[in-house]
Formats: sequence, structure tokens, C-alpha cells
Amino acid sequence: MSRVYNFSAGPSMLPEEVLKKAQEEMVEYGTSGMSVMEMSHRSKDYQAIIDEAEALVRELMNVPDNYKVLVLQGGGSTQFAMIPLNLAKKNKKADYVITGQWAKKAAEQAEKYITVNRVASSADKTFSYIPKLDKSAFSDDADYFYICYNNTIYGTRYTSLPDTDKPLIADISSCAMSEVIDVSKFGLLFAGAQKNLGPAGVTLVIVREDLIGDAMDITPIMLNYKTHADNGSMYNTPPTYAIYVLKLVLEWIKSKGGIAELQKINEAKAKILYDFLDSSKLFKGTVVPEDRSLMNAPFVTGDEEMDAKFIAAAKEAGFVNLKGHRTVGGMRASIYNAMPVEGVEKLVAFMKKFEEENA
Repeated sequence: MSRVYNFSAGPSMLPEEVLKKAQEEMVEYGTSGMSVMEMSHRSKDYQAIIDEAEALVRELMNVPDNYKVLVLQGGGSTQFAMIPLNLAKKNKKADYVITGQWAKKAAEQAEKYITVNRVASSADKTFSYIPKLDKSAFSDDADYFYICYNNTIYGTRYTSLPDTDKPLIADISSCAMSEVIDVSKFGLLFAGAQKNLGPAGVTLVIVREDLIGDAMDITPIMLNYKTHADNGSMYNTPPTYAIYVLKLVLEWIKSKGGIAELQKINEAKAKILYDFLDSSKLFKGTVVPEDRSLMNAPFVTGDEEMDAKFIAAAKEAGFVNLKGHRTVGGMRASIYNAMPVEGVEKLVAFMKKFEEENA
């Protein structure tokens, strides 16, 4: 059976080179005589793997020396609690911009511990744009300012950052390493790996050192960044195999010329798809053009039956996981780093043919 073009929002497709490398090393990693899955996380062989993964993150994202790179468990959803517990002890207040379901859930979780000021929201138009911010709505005493950099479900992304003097926190789960980001402008960045960095089970956290060590007294030891920073992400057994695959993906990114080179490819892929949507008589993008994501492109026909017909026909043709999120319907093509340009070109060719037959 040939591999399909997988447009899943996550877990998403991985580079085929990575999968083949993992296959080669499945039974025995190097000269260890065992699979990475079987290794003690306290062994020299495994320490080298996690050290290399961290070094690659630092190199690829140009992470300043005063930031810690952590590989944790619990997904982005656990970060929704860790962030207020660790960063909001002083005033117990934070500003949040609500641009989709994940920012909304992050704010709701934070409210269990602190006061959340929702400075802006795009819920009025089904999160189809990034709201303009009024600085007068910002809190003078906020401990941090929170955004979701790229909105997986709704297909929007920030093209300019909020002008705030508070530590800026960003969920980059669905855009990590897809475009160049200046880490020094953030207090903390986090990403669930399963969208653009690797398999489910590992969460990347990049946090400025001065934000570590002042967690609320109620913070569980496993939700304290200091616990993981002090122990090299190995206070307990880490998701060893997922981190190994993360390392392979990072090696693949480096082999492609790094993030800046991948950004050029991602911009080209997005242009191919959005240019077609803008000219199509049947399909229509749902996001205002200036805020369109490079990674997640939602679109509709305007008719639910036609949407369903297209999704079924696309699957039959080898284009899978195009159904939109259950909260919005329609279709969504997630075109992460691992999706080749050819995959987007062939999808657009199929969409043109479907339009000719059904418009």
C-alpha cells in the first residue's frame, strides 16, 4: 500500500526519512544492543540522545543562553495550568487574547488559580481573524501576557506580536519551527510535538530562567518548572522514544537548511492553496487574508452535503484527514513542515477537478 497525503492537524504526518531512520534503528540503536524503547533513561546512550535533542533545539531556534529547554509530558493542555502556577505568584493576574478554542481553554484553566483579563477576542466572527489590540485594555499589574501564536482549528496566525512589557507567553504547538521566531521576545514558548515536531507524548517548553523558581505554594512538584529545569527534564522517566523521534525530526530540519529555509517552502505551499481558494467558484477560505496561517488552512463550499462529498472523494483519492474540526465543520488542510510541496499541488489539482465536476 502506498502512503497517502495526510493533512491531519495532529497527530500529523512525519517526514518519511525520519520514519525510515526510526525503522532502521527500531531493534538496535547504534551499538547499544537494544531499542531506544528499552533503554534506561539514566544510561549514557539515552543521555546522549536527549542532550543532542536539546542542542538541536537551541541551534535551530537560536535560543539565548538564559533560557531553559525542557521536554515534558502532559501536552499543551498541562501547560495551561503550569503557566499560571509558575508565573503568576506575584499578582495572580494575567492578560489573555482569545483567538480560538485553545486560547479559550488556557484562559479557563488559568482562572482556577488567578484573575484572567481577556483583553480581546475574535469569537464574534468564529475566530476568523486576529483581533487588533487596545493597550488601554491591558492590565498594569499582569504577571504575563498570553497568546496562541497559530490557531490550529481556525487557521489564523499572528504576524505581529502584542506590544507589552510583560513576559509574553505563546502556544506555538502548530507552528513550531515552521517559521523563524525571535525567542528573546518571549518569556515562555511551548509546543505539543504531535503537530510539527514529532509524535504525541512530548511537549517542548522554552522558558526564560528568571521566570523559574517562584511557583505558587500549591504547585505540585511535577507541575513546577524548577523541578524539570534542575533535573534536565529527567526528574521522572521522560517520554524516551518520543524524544528520540523528536531528535530525528530536528536532524531532518537541520538537513533541509534550517527553519528559515523551511519557512520559504511553507510560504510557497500556503500560497499555492490560498491562491486557488481565492479564485475558486466552489471552495472558499474562512480566514481574513492578512491573518492566514501557513500551517492550517480551513475552507468550505457553503453546503454541508457538498463538503461531505468532497471529503469522501478526497479520501478515496489518497488525500486524508481533510475534515474540519468538529466545532467548525467544513474542511481543513494542515500543511506542516513534513508535507511536501507536491502534496499541496496534487490536492489543489484534485480540488480543481472536483470543482469542474460539481460546481
